[in-house]
Amino acid sequence: MIRKTLRPVAIIGGVRTPFCRSNSSYAELSNLDLLSTALQGLSARFALKGEVIDEVIAGAVIKHSRDWNLAREALQSTDLSPLSPGITLQQACGTSLQAAMFSAGKIASGQIECAIAAGTDTISDPPIVFGKRFSQRLLKLQRARSLKDKLRALKGFGLGELAPQPPSVAEPRTLLSMGQHCELMAQEWGIGRAEQDALAVASHRKAAAAYDAGFFDELVVPCAGMLRDNILRADSSEEKLASLKTCFERGERATLTAGNSTPLTDGAAAVLLGSEEWAKSRGLPVLGYLTEAQTAAVDYVAGEGLLMAPTVAVSQMLTRANLSLQDFDLYEIHEAFAAQVLCTLKAWESADYCRDRLARDEPLGGIDAQRMNVKGSSLAVGHPFAATGARILGTLAEILGEAGSGRGLISVCTAGGMGVAAIVER
Repeated sequence: MIRKTLRPVAIIGGVRTPFCRSNSSYAELSNLDLLSTALQGLSARFALKGEVIDEVIAGAVIKHSRDWNLAREALQSTDLSPLSPGITLQQACGTSLQAAMFSAGKIASGQIECAIAAGTDTISDPPIVFGKRFSQRLLKLQRARSLKDKLRALKGFGLGELAPQPPSVAEPRTLLSMGQHCELMAQEWGIGRAEQDALAVASHRKAAAAYDAGFFDELVVPCAGMLRDNILRADSSEEKLASLKTCFERGERATLTAGNSTPLTDGAAAVLLGSEEWAKSRGLPVLGYLTEAQTAAVDYVAGEGLLMAPTVAVSQMLTRANLSLQDFDLYEIHEAFAAQVLCTLKAWESADYCRDRLARDEPLGGIDAQRMNVKGSSLAVGHPFAATGARILGTLAEILGEAGSGRGLISVCTAGGMGVAAIVER
């Protein structure tokens, strides 16, 4: 029987670990440790012990080869039913939001009743590998059956082959880091350092106020003795940020610093999704509904801004939903860099950009800055790559749940010149 109508996709709620600067509080933890903690926290919050979850979709951007089945291994380290299947995926910084999108489609069509979307990342436990030449040599040694074969495999060996190759955050196609790409975007769009610093300070202050008000009490679960993000600086100020040196470029044009860019971060986040019927049968709350989602990409190799794809994803999503950019009560725009957020906002207001790149007759227009990232965002709490989407989705649903009504827009930029966007409604 073919289902002719789609069901609403309920967001029941989310949790995350505190996010911590890499090589600090979580220095001894792995992606498996962090993801398991987030999943167990979600299970505890919503009384899921022994519950079969139709699918747990999770991923990490930087992971060891041993983590090929990360989602399945993590859920088996919790009190969720071991009959729950685990699916591991990766779409850079959009990983866990994309996971939610995949599961939402199955819930809406009736294929499944519930799912968990999650993500984790740690830079404190990176995979360190050898170069191709030494790796091939090791494989030859493993296959060697005689002393002669082993000596042949070692022929020409040099100590330089032992130099490890840690993971790189540079784009393989351009060899530029995300920060270098964003610096170019800031220069292209005329985004100054002062406005970047102001956005960063606002993010810290809003996140600190949210902690003080108890907003994160149920959203953040303890991990390794940490109760809150160690990146957050309640006393941040524009004067302090102005004293920092630029970090991706030198010279008069440079604007990006450690203060207006997200630091390398460790952490994990998870969100529980389900049909209304499934949630009701278990007495679980419905904080909001995931009603639209979109992913898009830009040709950054040919010169488009690496982190501009969310402008495209949001535009396409709004067209399909027959909504304007102003039809939202809340905006959650991932703050990979303050400059990225400001470039995105400026692009939506640009008649030329909206006409030439987004094929729109009129610009999308501006938004009310007071409605954007109202509990702070990545600049304040951090950005464990694959975990950010779930953090934002869980946060936005919690805000809408408290308000009792409203509509929110999510925009997440990713490495590889991609963007992921979603709409959440109460």
